[in-house]
Amino acid sequence: MKKYFYYGLAIACLGALGLWAYLFARAPVGPAIEIGAPRGAAPATASAAQSASGAAPSRPAGAAPSAAGAAATGPAGSSGGGGVRAPVGVEVAQAVTVALADDVFAVGNLRANESVMIRPEIAGRIVRIGFAEGSLIRKGEMMVELDRSVLLAQAEQARAELQLSKANFDRTADLAARNFVSESAKDQAAANLSVQDAKLRLAEAQLGKTQIFAPFSGVVGLRNFSVGDYVREGADLVVLEDVSRMKVDLRLPERFLGELQRGQVIDVRFDAFPNRGFRAVLDALDAQVSADGRALIARGSLDNTEAVLRSGMFARARIVLKEKPESVVVPEEAINPAGADLFVYRVIDGKAVRTKVVGGSRRDGKVEILQGLSAGDVVITAGQLKIQRDGTEVRVQGAPVSRPASQERGR
Repeated sequence: MKKYFYYGLAIACLGALGLWAYLFARAPVGPAIEIGAPRGAAPATASAAQSASGAAPSRPAGAAPSAAGAAATGPAGSSGGGGVRAPVGVEVAQAVTVALADDVFAVGNLRANESVMIRPEIAGRIVRIGFAEGSLIRKGEMMVELDRSVLLAQAEQARAELQLSKANFDRTADLAARNFVSESAKDQAAANLSVQDAKLRLAEAQLGKTQIFAPFSGVVGLRNFSVGDYVREGADLVVLEDVSRMKVDLRLPERFLGELQRGQVIDVRFDAFPNRGFRAVLDALDAQVSADGRALIARGSLDNTEAVLRSGMFARARIVLKEKPESVVVPEEAINPAGADLFVYRVIDGKAVRTKVVGGSRRDGKVEILQGLSAGDVVITAGQLKIQRDGTEVRVQGAPVSRPASQERGR
């Protein structure tokens, strides 16, 4: 058993010896040192190499570096002639005050101020048309007349029966006053008179429905019937619309409900008039928000005295929610996002100062600044990526280079 122990010990020693030899072979070999040379003296080979190359002899340990060496290395171990970082070149713009407005854009449809489909209340044959297609008609003018011969005869019959009932009632009342007939006979005659009177009024009402009059002044649409056509009650005849004023219905997101008020100005444009704007006024809001899309219907009105607008036209609208005559704006390029925050770099005394801002509306490449800047502040619009830290010295492109006083004295 001891024999195997000695075998293992010998193998371990051989392994350690081989490892030492390997490490010794990889160790760098330094320059040869002459025996008897003074302590701190440079090796002979190094002195010869320095003499051959013309380099300055090495200084003794602890000696101060020469002025040339200090100038070569520079402060803080930096190489080259300049030890101070040059100002960063940037482009800037000035925060200015402009007039802005909080607004919302929407699309909608145009409709007439008043619109009705003319329909007959009774069936009959058309005998007269009192309007021209697309023309203006006044309130109370006759538009359509149906054949009234049958109803006219029924009205004459009811009128004759009423006269007979009235005469019968008069005789019965005279006899009842002299006690020749009972009060019951008088009451029956009075009831018969009332029935005949009601029949006459019914016949006259039906006779009056053979003529259809314009309920309001407006423009008549296109008709799809002619004289002689038989129409049933409730059939569509023609559209009548009051286009002196128009209504525009707009669908808006429900988040604007608290900012919409009656009287707000609406700028409306139509594809039919691309170079012309129309001014409307917000009149009313719908009583409920649509569950489909969470949209709110807002209705405005606008004048149409020239009668150039028609119902059903597609409208693009802009509603001015609030006027802001003095708003501070900067170019979009000056805004730098950082998570949920926004910041800009202001140029103050030649240095970039990081400033947190609160942004508002964006329009035409400009961003409204609600907090953080004032009119006249100079902000960096290009070169922000080269700014490593807050307070970095900057140089405006196109402006003369401004050097610190210490550098000027050094020159």
